[in-house]
Amino acid sequence: MKKQKTSDDAYKNERSFPNKFPDYDEKNDKGQLLTDDGKLNETLTAKINQAVESLLQNLEAGFLSSSGKDGSVYTGMSGIALMYLQLYDVYGKEEYLKKAKHYIREPSTNLKGRKSSFIAGDGGPLAIAAVIYDKLGKKQKSKEFIDRLVSLHPTIRDESMPNELMNGRAGYLYALMYIRRHLGQDQIPDEVPDKTAAMILELGQKLATETRTSSALMYEWHNKHYLGACHGISGILSLLLQCPLTPIKQHLKDLIQPSVDFIQSLQFPSGNFPSSLGNEVDRLVHWCHGAPGVIHMLLLAYKEFKDEKYLNSALKCGDVIWKFGLLRKGYGLCHGVAGNSYSMLALYNITKDERHLYRACKFAEWCLDYGKHDCSTPDRPYSLFEGSAGTIYFLTDLLIPTRARFPCMYV
Repeated sequence: MKKQKTSDDAYKNERSFPNKFPDYDEKNDKGQLLTDDGKLNETLTAKINQAVESLLQNLEAGFLSSSGKDGSVYTGMSGIALMYLQLYDVYGKEEYLKKAKHYIREPSTNLKGRKSSFIAGDGGPLAIAAVIYDKLGKKQKSKEFIDRLVSLHPTIRDESMPNELMNGRAGYLYALMYIRRHLGQDQIPDEVPDKTAAMILELGQKLATETRTSSALMYEWHNKHYLGACHGISGILSLLLQCPLTPIKQHLKDLIQPSVDFIQSLQFPSGNFPSSLGNEVDRLVHWCHGAPGVIHMLLLAYKEFKDEKYLNSALKCGDVIWKFGLLRKGYGLCHGVAGNSYSMLALYNITKDERHLYRACKFAEWCLDYGKHDCSTPDRPYSLFEGSAGTIYFLTDLLIPTRARFPCMYV
């Protein structure tokens, strides 16, 4: 186990605001959050709906002037389209589906041609466009986007391509599985995701051998062995644990589980995780780097392997996120309060312990006061992963907690 290098004060002063919310009290708080049909209570629902309306108005007024020609899911138009698709699924208003179509038209037509991943490449615009046009009843148009997504498959053989979720092969695999989830298994030929997953495993084994790490799999991005969800091995493993593909099922025990165990062994006494191998500084409590991203891998491993040690580690993650998760960086998904809130929702959906739902709701209350906490302003203030679109996505996901899933990570 890694030695913790920094103090609690370093968290408070450098990265997060003090969490002054009272923690869950079973005697006083139990049973107050949900209605009988599993939806959020009327009071908080009304507050969320009001906040979402206000945030949407600001987004529409400011997004295009701030984003330039960015078409990505991460910070561009495709992310806004995905947000509107979420709003359509939650509220059922046709105007939101039309908005989704409006925002996906440009990025899905004028692809960048540099990456094939979902979050930061061409895979996202194509997959999202396929789903939007299918919902609009334009099946042939949807099929054209699927075919274009499949045609990107040769790009995974590019040696310069990383394996991580944001920019790499795992991101392309997610795009394929996104189509299967929304439009059916038969929409993507088996060999395409199978070969993609097999290559991710093969390259992970190769690097683990070359670096002589005790993990069965290892990956790198920009010459670092990252552990987090965005650029690191935990994000890759989180995706693989969700994909019932033949190459993955064959290696659950000999490659994937030992790699999960290796990452788990690096957990700090605080409950947090290092951002990369060899980095013993305990300070980043973000989805991209730290416990809020690694927790998803641990919970998926618990679900797959039924071993309590993964759940116990995830619970430690939950505690450190609750303590230090009100981030000074803002309210977004990648390194903000909304992304950290999804950790609580993931714990709730596995354990059904209302403590975690309560904590997620308290973080949501923080987000309802968007812009009032003297947080730093992100480079893309309206985007899905850095800005208010991600906060909107989280708040609307919270309305039916059992359906809530971190976007672009769960299939």
